[in-house]
Amino acid sequence: MTQTTGRLFDGLGRLMTDAIGVADSAKREIDTIVKNQAERILGDLDLVKREEFEAVRELARNARSEAEALSARVTALEEKIARLNTPSSPE
Repeated sequence: MTQTTGRLFDGLGRLMTDAIGVADSAKREIDTIVKNQAERILGDLDLVKREEFEAVRELARNARSEAEALSARVTALEEKIARLNTPSSPE
């Protein structure tokens, strides 16, 4: 009986090991399918990547700074032109 019980447990052990291997393979396959579907769906949504967004945001920030600097220069030049066009008081 002991030998039969030992073979039974050996058989159950092999069966469990094989079941775990099949489950692991199925998990990997499902992960791959889900990942491919997610990438396809995200690709269809036409989303931008984080790096692209950050690059465009930096360009916008630089453009805003440059526009503010140019606006200040224009204001200063307009003031200078206004002073030059104002007739000076006769002496």
